[in-house]
Amino acid sequence: MYLTQMPLNPARRGSRFLLTSPHSMHAAVMAAFPPEVSTRTSDGRILWRVDRNQHEVLLFIVSPEKPDLTHVVEQAGWPITSSWQTRNYDPFLEALTIGQSFSFRLTANPVRQSRDPKHAGKRLGHVTALQQRGWLVERAENHGLRIVSGVEAEPQVVVSNRLTREFVKDGHKVTLSTAQFDGRLEVTNVEHLRRTLTNGLGRAKGYGCGLLTLSRSKL
Repeated sequence: MYLTQMPLNPARRGSRFLLTSPHSMHAAVMAAFPPEVSTRTSDGRILWRVDRNQHEVLLFIVSPEKPDLTHVVEQAGWPITSSWQTRNYDPFLEALTIGQSFSFRLTANPVRQSRDPKHAGKRLGHVTALQQRGWLVERAENHGLRIVSGVEAEPQVVVSNRLTREFVKDGHKVTLSTAQFDGRLEVTNVEHLRRTLTNGLGRAKGYGCGLLTLSRSKL
């Protein structure tokens, strides 16, 4: 598996187009791989996420093969001064052990099943930050991690960038609710966490959701 990071130039028209359309960004990411490359393998699948920090916008990709992001650099980056960085993700994944602690970031699509019999099976987005945080905490154990508790035993996770976007796919309107989670976690099951890091967490993985990244730096 590979982990790629690429800076985006938000001042460019092409960048603004990609950043406002998860459907278009998905297409741009997939175009970084030859048609014969599988989007999902036994090792993992293609995941991506856009981080908007104070001074930069970064595109992250986890993938079974190395991407070629030349077209994204030309459309939305800095073609003359900056490119992208790809590194082998396997050494990090293989070094994970139970009890390790990391800072983490995740952009996800927190949804729940409708309880209305008239809409059986329909998935609804969680509305409040508290509900969205609870959504993540409830799923933590099954994904090989525990959210570290902070003051008054509250889970140490901050919910931000809570957005609802609408776009058209195959002639149908898609409504996508997302939230960014930042916090501290502890590794509780290495195999499950590796699977989460390479296959994603939650739904809407094709639209920039589900990619969990870890860092040793503190929040």
